[in-house]
Amino acid sequence: WLRRCTHYLFIVVVAVNSTLLTINAGDYIFYTDWAWTSFVVFSISQTLMLTVGACYYLTFTGVPRTATYYALIMTVYTWIAKGAWFALGYPYDFIVTPVWLPSAMLLDLAYWATKKNKHSLILFGGVLVGMSLPLFNMVNLITVADPLETAFKYPRPTLPPYMTPIEPQVGKFYNSPVALGAGAGAVLACTFAALGCKLTTWTYRWMAA
Repeated sequence: WLRRCTHYLFIVVVAVNSTLLTINAGDYIFYTDWAWTSFVVFSISQTLMLTVGACYYLTFTGVPRTATYYALIMTVYTWIAKGAWFALGYPYDFIVTPVWLPSAMLLDLAYWATKKNKHSLILFGGVLVGMSLPLFNMVNLITVADPLETAFKYPRPTLPPYMTPIEPQVGKFYNSPVALGAGAGAVLACTFAALGCKLTTWTYRWMAA
């Protein structure tokens, strides 16, 4: 029972952190100020949080489809948090689509198709998640309200007038935000997939001690 409680604690901690990253990715003034730069940064951060949590959950249970279940946890947490923000006047329609579910399904597919091979999960699953999530995130952005319009419609009452964005300041280090996010995510996600798998090993060893 102690190992199971530790397992659920890890799931909650990683899922909550994933939710916080997602809410920041939906910060309309931050997004408007930094445009594609923030899209790339938050695409990568969400890719890594999804990968580490889903791989941990997947290898801990050993059951394909638990990565998708983990992504569903992230989605529900985010909807609850966004709902609370909406009650306070925050624009709820900005980045609330469940973008992690398709990427988590690819993780499950890699694990299932290679007959639960952990190394294939790390390599193939990590690359698939890293390359797919920025793409889904861009589709997500296309379906929501225009961020610049939203920023002017919902000015932050806590910001002084001189900090209100006038026009989006696009980052200088990109050619394509999806390609940059996918390229960096594909490399980094493999490392975090390995970390997620290692968390399972550490959990079992700690519980056995």
